[in-house]
Amino acid sequence: MTHDPGETGRYASPPCLAGEVAPDYFDPLAVDPGQARDVARWRRAERARLRAARQAQSLEMRRTVAQALCGHLRDLLASRFERARGRVFSAYWPIKGEPDLRPLMAELHAAGVIVALPVVEVKAAPLIFRRWTPETRMARGDWNIPVPPPGADPLAPDISLAPLMGWDAAGYRLGYGGGYFDRTLAARRPRPFTIGIGLQAARLATIYPQPHDIPLDTILTEAGVQFPKESRR
Repeated sequence: MTHDPGETGRYASPPCLAGEVAPDYFDPLAVDPGQARDVARWRRAERARLRAARQAQSLEMRRTVAQALCGHLRDLLASRFERARGRVFSAYWPIKGEPDLRPLMAELHAAGVIVALPVVEVKAAPLIFRRWTPETRMARGDWNIPVPPPGADPLAPDISLAPLMGWDAAGYRLGYGGGYFDRTLAARRPRPFTIGIGLQAARLATIYPQPHDIPLDTILTEAGVQFPKESRR
């Protein structure tokens, strides 16, 4: 269960690997197919640029960023959700320089928060969520990714983290290109409160939102809450 966030390509929450599985993903429901393809090409280039910048961070900087994010997330859960005790909180497993929040996952579990991880059970379909605890014996899922085993309790998140490659001030997320998170939000009723987790340096002027893009409820970086100052819900 331990993993140095400086290592690359080994552990991931399934959505984090989606862009590598479906690098040419774009939304066929977009109004203008040509424009959608242009945006898809731009997004692939931005993902590569932002990933390279994130990978170039030192281990010390990654730890500093992760500690700051854990603090901001702890404060947000306390102020908005009364520390989220008894709530279902969907986290993620870090990959390729993503902020490693697993120490906070264990802390929240100990405080009575129900922690879940996303799982790709069916490709190109909404994610499902399975319960995680520090004692969970992870199984190898699709693409050889560690996930909670099929016997783990299925859960419906009240609060869901979304790791970001990039983000904009309108609350839109540049993800990993597979479309899993947006499919999941579109299918969930009620929709969980969504918190984007990323780097301050990954802010973009816009991600050029497409019809399938769903804005997040808030975005956290190492600098604190970025969007919105007051929740839209």
